[in-house]
Amino acid sequence: MAKRKSVGSVDIDMTPMIDVTFQLITFFMFTLNFSEAVQDQRVQLPTSQVAKPVENSDIEPLTLQLMDDGRVIYNGEPVALAALGDYLENEKSVMLAANKEPAAATVVVRADGRSKTGDVQQIIRNCQEKGFDKFVLRAEYRGR
Repeated sequence: MAKRKSVGSVDIDMTPMIDVTFQLITFFMFTLNFSEAVQDQRVQLPTSQVAKPVENSDIEPLTLQLMDDGRVIYNGEPVALAALGDYLENEKSVMLAANKEPAAATVVVRADGRSKTGDVQQIIRNCQEKGFDKFVLRAEYRGR
């Protein structure tokens, strides 16, 4: 009679696979931007061939989005343009409490292509009155 070979159990060390999976999850969490307050689909940006990204800053930019009806999306909520100054005053207070100057922050203005130019100017004027000096106007990049 032939002897049967006994089949032993094989233990596979799953630690390296778990480590790699965790590193991939961590990588994607840091690189993906889940903030809806930064980009809102209610704002359709005009196109430009010279649009470029914001330069790096140690202070996270303040994003204001002008909708075609004249309201401004601030922290994900539509706000009347006339009331924007109060919200900017609160933003300024928070920055000063964190020992950061409003002049060092970049204000990103995302204006709908159908919005009025005067409304964009009013946003910039309101920001300047509260001490914000750096501005970036957003447009959708359309390459040649």
